[in-house]
Amino acid sequence: MKVKEEKSKGLTKKYNITVEAAEFSAAVDSKLTKITKDIKLPGFRAGKAPKAMIEQKYRPSVLGEVLDDTIRNAANEVIAANKLRPAMTPDIKIEKFEDGKDIEFTMEVEVLPEIKLGDFSKISLTKYIAKVPAEEIEKALKYMSEARRNTAKVEKSRAAKKGDVAVIDFVGSIDGVEFNGGKGNDYPLELGSNSFIPGYEDQLIGHKAGETVEVKTSFPENYHAKDLAGKEALFVTTIKELREYVPTEINDEFAKSVGAKDLADLKSQIEARISGDYEATARIKLKRDLLDALDKEYKFDIPQKLVDAEYEAIEKQYQNAKANNRLDEEDKKRDEKDILAEYKDIALRRVKLGLLLSEVGNSAKVTLSADDINKAIMNEARRYPGQEKAVFEYYARNKEAVEALKAPAYEEKIIDYILSQAKVATNEVSVAELYNFNENSEAPKASKAKKSTDAKAKEPAKAKKTSKKSAA
Repeated sequence: MKVKEEKSKGLTKKYNITVEAAEFSAAVDSKLTKITKDIKLPGFRAGKAPKAMIEQKYRPSVLGEVLDDTIRNAANEVIAANKLRPAMTPDIKIEKFEDGKDIEFTMEVEVLPEIKLGDFSKISLTKYIAKVPAEEIEKALKYMSEARRNTAKVEKSRAAKKGDVAVIDFVGSIDGVEFNGGKGNDYPLELGSNSFIPGYEDQLIGHKAGETVEVKTSFPENYHAKDLAGKEALFVTTIKELREYVPTEINDEFAKSVGAKDLADLKSQIEARISGDYEATARIKLKRDLLDALDKEYKFDIPQKLVDAEYEAIEKQYQNAKANNRLDEEDKKRDEKDILAEYKDIALRRVKLGLLLSEVGNSAKVTLSADDINKAIMNEARRYPGQEKAVFEYYARNKEAVEALKAPAYEEKIIDYILSQAKVATNEVSVAELYNFNENSEAPKASKAKKSTDAKAKEPAKAKKTSKKSAA
């Protein structure tokens, strides 16, 4: 094999590669000899057909297979010999190929940059912390008590009002004909909850238990049942009973009913949960500031193909959000060219930081342990209060979901490593200040797609442990 390297252009390297005809012919003959043992032609036992007949019938397909193998092996040999670290799969173009003659092809490959890591102890950051106000604990207690409140029958005769629960029987009809799903018995309907079609609940307000009310209203034009959409209906409704919510007393017994030892223990649990939310927010801000510092400090060439791939992914999510009317209202008013231009800057930043973090991970020999994966799963479970068991079971059954957690978990461990080297001071602030995210001009407004593509606009493409597609 002969290899000639052309002059490099930035991170792009190009090679002209020639594979001698004799080498290729030997590989073709070897392949034909190998398949001859298993091929059975009419009139011959398996492996006994004449070689000339085998070549005539199978040589064209074998040429294609051996050509692919030869080019792939030659390309890998050049990559290894030159100690290249491809950012993505190399581009290969066959220049000459004729059976019996030398094979000539070019390989163009964009490599990962050499990144010289600096002294992270020179980075100075501030971690903002906030104490949990007593009123936040009280708000949480009130919310919990309202979620578990009970109702009691209204014993005195009075008219129904908003907030009451009316226990009703109802029969719905359109043009005098009952329709499927329009009948119910002993249905507890909270008046003002808007759980029935518009106008229904309002017509029950002012009536007493024991009364029968003819409720006339229309189904919305976009109602899920198309045979009912937009049609006027009559619901003959009997109010069998009125009930009203009874305040739940917040005491030790209430605390026990939700799994705490007593009220003090419940308050402690609530405080810890809110404090955990504050800590997560503080972490987001600290990480953002660290990434800003790294982005400012490090300058190196960035593989354009990685940037293009990242941009295409962002732009695709944006277009999907646009097609499904899920863009942020402010983005709807903006020129799409401006939005896409910002996304290109974001793609560049993400790839740059992804490559940098990957280099830090490799240099520091950061690895993921089973405990790290379990921690990542636990963090996911905390996002769904009351459904933790279901989340754990999901990850226990779904190996692909566990794999998807590894890249972000690896990145967070690299961030932890850098933070352990940096100078991090703490500053106590109010809750309002903690949650005040003032993004600079680099970060576009988050849209509702996935909080748009850019709720994480300032984060890197996920750092990965593999070098060939690092941060891809």
